[in-house]
Amino acid sequence: MKNFFKQTVRPLASGPLTRLLYVLIRGLYASMRIRVIGAEIPRSFQDRGEGAINIFWHGRILLAAPIYTGKGLHILISRHGDGDIIANIMKLFGFFLVRGSSSKGGREALREMVHLARENKDLAITPDGPRGPREEVKPGVAQLARITGRPVIPLGFSASPCWRLRSWDRFMFPYPFSRGVFIWGEPLYYREGEDMEAFRLRIEHALKDANARADGYFRT
Repeated sequence: MKNFFKQTVRPLASGPLTRLLYVLIRGLYASMRIRVIGAEIPRSFQDRGEGAINIFWHGRILLAAPIYTGKGLHILISRHGDGDIIANIMKLFGFFLVRGSSSKGGREALREMVHLARENKDLAITPDGPRGPREEVKPGVAQLARITGRPVIPLGFSASPCWRLRSWDRFMFPYPFSRGVFIWGEPLYYREGEDMEAFRLRIEHALKDANARADGYFRT
């Protein structure tokens, strides 16, 4: 399986497969009726030239790229093989990459993210990626926010109708011409002297809440 991935999937990741997936994402987004709630939250930081740490669950990442309205986004993407495809798609959206994860290249990636945050660059992280546990925030996001003083802004997403893969992250695929909603949560800052686990849990709760509100949007 590893040899198949190296010989077949990885070469496609920088060629036709990447371009096809990019076009499909753009087309799916264009077909949907999308509502964005709380867009003024990230925009207020962008207007002031202040960077923020934007977070969203790995399983709801598919349509997050088209809604970004800032001037430059640096995305943390794993060095694992499937990360190559995501990385190349994000390049087509005009985003910058930071490669690393908790299991591979994590320290180097954290140092780079700290440097970027201190330069007021916008950052994006899937805090339960690249391989879970699903919808559990890893400590790195809290550490980054504590070190840099930058806010963490949760982004929830849901769609109706949609289907979910039987993957570890229950990856969400909206149907074409469906309805979608993005919900930005309030920014979270590290409080001086706050226990790091308490801060991590506060971030996790806020992201879960944003997604619960997005899911509930279609039940009202």
